[in-house]
Amino acid sequence: MIRRVVSVLLFAFALALAVSACGEKRDQTSAGAPRSLSLMLDYLPNPDHVGLYEALAQGQFSKAGLDVHVQTPSDPAAPLKLLAAGKVDLAISYEPELLLARDKGEKLVSVAAIVQQPLTSLMTLKKNVRSVADLRRTRVGTAGIPYQSSYLTTILQHAAIPRDQVKETNVGFDLVPAMLSGKVDATLGAYWNVEAIQLARARKHPHVWRMQQLGVPTYDELVLVARRDTLASRGDDVRAFVQALARGYAAAQADPAGATDALVKAAPDLDRGFALASVRASLPAFRPPAGKPFGWQDPAQWTAYGNWMLSNGLLGSQPHASTAVTDEFLAGQGS
Repeated sequence: MIRRVVSVLLFAFALALAVSACGEKRDQTSAGAPRSLSLMLDYLPNPDHVGLYEALAQGQFSKAGLDVHVQTPSDPAAPLKLLAAGKVDLAISYEPELLLARDKGEKLVSVAAIVQQPLTSLMTLKKNVRSVADLRRTRVGTAGIPYQSSYLTTILQHAAIPRDQVKETNVGFDLVPAMLSGKVDATLGAYWNVEAIQLARARKHPHVWRMQQLGVPTYDELVLVARRDTLASRGDDVRAFVQALARGYAAAQADPAGATDALVKAAPDLDRGFALASVRASLPAFRPPAGKPFGWQDPAQWTAYGNWMLSNGLLGSQPHASTAVTDEFLAGQGS
C-alpha cells in the first residue's frame, strides 16, 4: 500500500514452498545473451523484497537466462503508471492499487502474490486503547489514501461504533511520528512487519490489530504485475522470472539471516538488526496456502475484496478477478 518508506528509512523450507518446486517447469536458459527484463519496485528496497535480493545474490535470474534490472521510483504512485506506459516490463504494487488502475482501463494483470496477506494494521501506543471499542472519541491518523479511510469506516461499522465518534486525521507518511507526538491516538496504515517492529525495538510496546481481525476483507498486500501484452509476447520470460523469484523467497525461508545480508548489501541504509527482525516477522506472509506454489492468488479472494471496494465507492465498475489475476506463470501451473 502506498504509505511506505519514510518509516522504512528510519530504521526445513516451508512445506508449501517445497511442494511448489514439485513439477516446476525448467527455466529455458539461452546459449546466447541473457534476455533483459526490467522490474520497478513499489518503492525503496525493504524487508518485503528480501527474496528478490536473495535471488539476485544467488544468481537465480541469470541461471534462468534473464538479465534483471531493478529500479526504484521517485514517487510511490509511479510504478503502475510506468508499467502501463511501457517504461518497465514488470512492477511490484498492491492489490487495491492494481484494481484501481484496471478500473481506469489499464490492461494490467497480477501474475504472483509476493505478500499474501494484508500488512496494513491499526496501531496505537496508548495504554488505554486495548480494543477497537476504545477508539470512541479518539483521533486516528491515516496516510490520506482513500481506501484507508474506507478501511476505518468498515472497522468502525464492524465494531458498532458511529463514524462520527472517531476523528480521522491525514498525517501523510508521518504515521509513527504522529503517534509518538500524541497528535493522534492511533494510526491506520502502518505495517505490522515494519513500523510495529521498529516501535517494539525502541521499547514503545505498540498494540497492533491486523485488517483481517477487524472486518476488512483479506487481500494480497504486495503483487507482481505485468501488462497483458507482455504476457502474450514474453510469457516464457515472465514464467522464468516468477519461478526464479520463488526460489529466492524459498531461500529466505530456509536462511533468513543470509537473505537479510543480501538485502542489506543492496540497501546499506537499512539497519541489519531491524531488517532481520522484520524479515523473520514477515516470513509467514510470503508463504502460500498449503499445497500451493509461491505466488498463489485466490480469485475468490480477489472477487470479495474487489466487491468491497465497489461497495465503498472506490471503483466505478464491477471488477473481474478472472482477468485481473493469473496463476499460470507459477511453478507447476499453466500449459
